[in-house]
Amino acid sequence: MSIRPVKRMSEAMPHIEGAGVHLRRAFGFGDTKETDPFLLFDDFRNDNPDDYRAGFPWHPHRGIETITYVLAGKVEHGDSLGNKGSLGAGDVQWMTAGSGIMHQEMPEGDPAGKMHGFQLWANLPASLKMTPPRYQDVSSGDIPTVVDDDGTAARIVCGEFWGTRGPVDGISADPIYLDISVPPGLTKRLPVDTYRHAFAYVFDGDGRFHGASDPQAVRTDPIGPEHMDDPPYVAAGDRSLILFDRGDEVVVTAGEHGIRFLLVSGAPLQEPVAWYGPIVMNTHAELQQAISQLRDGTFLEQ
Repeated sequence: MSIRPVKRMSEAMPHIEGAGVHLRRAFGFGDTKETDPFLLFDDFRNDNPDDYRAGFPWHPHRGIETITYVLAGKVEHGDSLGNKGSLGAGDVQWMTAGSGIMHQEMPEGDPAGKMHGFQLWANLPASLKMTPPRYQDVSSGDIPTVVDDDGTAARIVCGEFWGTRGPVDGISADPIYLDISVPPGLTKRLPVDTYRHAFAYVFDGDGRFHGASDPQAVRTDPIGPEHMDDPPYVAAGDRSLILFDRGDEVVVTAGEHGIRFLLVSGAPLQEPVAWYGPIVMNTHAELQQAISQLRDGTFLEQ
């Protein structure tokens, strides 16, 4: 087995989206080569309703899939096909926008006013850009959690891991989307197919990810000086994005309070990307056509 070294670590940056939602963006609207097939990842976590209640009013999507994972509060959603619903804590919505859809998402906090969730955008290959839109709404109770003998837990949203398959299927990028919890002080090895691009996003606790392909990426260890002679590693805490290089396993050591993170991987599409907000096509001409259709009212008639 070969460790996937850390190619780069960064922090999710403050951003305002929708009608004024304050969130943190880990990546998006930049060069997609390193994250392909994933385009964007947002952490919408807030304890102040004034910073999120305006939500994400009606807006178009085409050519992508959006994955919304709610941890606290809820998200009311609706679309131009007449679908309506509510995502609560632990629920997931996987929306294939395909040829086009108008969509809105309106967050609401829990009784304490807390709202927390993630949204990931996955690209669609050229052959499926104009596929009919569809939803996969998954309730929390239908998402399996596998607990290893050492206490490590993996909540499997999509894909197969440790012999268990998540409930979301039929996704073009063949993604694996995991919510991983590692107990305090434990070192855990997590398999990831070599051909995939992979990233981790830490949202609770801290720890260190072993291996660093870029010596400049190494950080001071938060666990203690007894580890200073260990092989290269990257120390990561809340809101850290870790982008991995090639290899077939991710190795992480949890800090004194444990660590919880998303581990996401997918097969790269290796296709050109032309995008304008939530519309993502392969060529500038396709993008211009979509924008023209939005203006003349034919966007949903494909």
